[in-house]
Amino acid sequence: MRVANQYFRTIWVDDENLPDVHIIDQRFLPHQFKVEIISTYKQMAIAIKEMHLRGAGLIGVAGAFGVYLAYRDALTSNQTVNFVQKAISEILSTRPTAVNLKWAIGIVASKTDGNLTLEEKTRIALETAKRLADSDAENCRLIGENGLPLIEAISRNKKGDAVNILTHCNAGWLAFTDYGSALSPIYLAHRKGIRVHVWVDETRPRNQGAALTAWELLNEGVPHTLIADNTGGHLMQNGMVDLVITGADRIAANGDTANKIGTYLKALAAHDNGIPFYVAAPSSTFDFSLDSGMGKIPIEERAANEVRYVSGLYNGHLVDVLICPDNTPAVNYGFDVTPARLIAGFITEKGIVNPNSYAISNLLH
Repeated sequence: MRVANQYFRTIWVDDENLPDVHIIDQRFLPHQFKVEIISTYKQMAIAIKEMHLRGAGLIGVAGAFGVYLAYRDALTSNQTVNFVQKAISEILSTRPTAVNLKWAIGIVASKTDGNLTLEEKTRIALETAKRLADSDAENCRLIGENGLPLIEAISRNKKGDAVNILTHCNAGWLAFTDYGSALSPIYLAHRKGIRVHVWVDETRPRNQGAALTAWELLNEGVPHTLIADNTGGHLMQNGMVDLVITGADRIAANGDTANKIGTYLKALAAHDNGIPFYVAAPSSTFDFSLDSGMGKIPIEERAANEVRYVSGLYNGHLVDVLICPDNTPAVNYGFDVTPARLIAGFITEKGIVNPNSYAISNLLH
C-alpha cells in the first residue's frame, strides 16, 4: 500500500542470502515513519510482544519469519534443533489471543520437520515465511473483492451518496502484509470511484484507530473523520452509519469473535439500530478447536500503563502523558468477544459466510 506515494509492505526481506527481516515500526506512527531491521528471533519476539508490529495476520507472518530467524541463529552459533524448539515456544507466548501466530508457526514447523540439515531447515523456513507473506496479501486482496458488493449495494440504495462505514481499531494493511481485512473493501470501493466515508474511532488504549487507521486512510486519500470511542452509538442512532466492518483476532467454530476491546459494544449498538455488522478476516483466523468463544478464547491482559498514559506529539517529540492520578490502579484487557448472533457475516478470501457452525465449516473446511 501507499506511504507518501511509495509502495510498502509491512514486513519484507531483501533479495540476499539468509537476509534480515524488515518491518514498519508501528510504535512511531503516525508521526514518524521508521523501518526496523530484525536480525534475531529474540528481536522478533520482542517486536511482536511489545507491538512494534500488530494485527492478526501480520503477527502470524512475523511469527513465521521469527522461526526462520531462530534457525538462522542456530546455524550461525552452532546450536541444535532444541534451541529452535525453545525459540518457537518463546515466540508463541508473545500474543496469546491471535490464533494466526500459532497457525503460521505450525506451517513452518511442519515444513522443516524431518531429517534435514540445519542449513536446509533455515532455507525452507525462509521460503515458507515468504510464501505465507504473499498468501496473506493475496487473501486480503480477495477479502476486498468479496466485501465490495456490500458497499456497492448500499451506494446504489443511496443513489450515489457517500456510504458511511464505521470501523474499530486497525484492520487495514498495517495489520497484515498488505491490503488489510476490514479496510480492504473500502480501499477497493474508493479506487472504483464509489463515494465512501469512514468513521474512525480512536480505539483506546493505544489509539490504533487514531494513530494507524487514520494514517492509512490519509495516505490512500479516503475521506474519514476521527471520533471518540463512545461516539459510535450516537452516530448509529441518528442514521449516520450505514455499515460496520471490523477485523478479528480469533473466531471460534460457531462464529464468536475476539477482537480489540470495545468491538462488542459496537456490535451491540449496531444490532440495536438495525445496522449490519460484518467481520472481515482470512480463514487462518478461524479456530476450529474451539466450538464457541465465550470463556474459551484466551483474552490477553496488557500493562496497566497503556490505560494510565497516552502517547502523542508535543513540541516535535513523542511523549507519554499521565491522564489519571498517580498510582491509580488500572486493568487493561486487550480483547473482548462478540457473540455470533450480533454478526451479519464474515468476509473471507473464500466469500461471505453466515455466522454459524454449519456455514463456516462448509465454506472453510
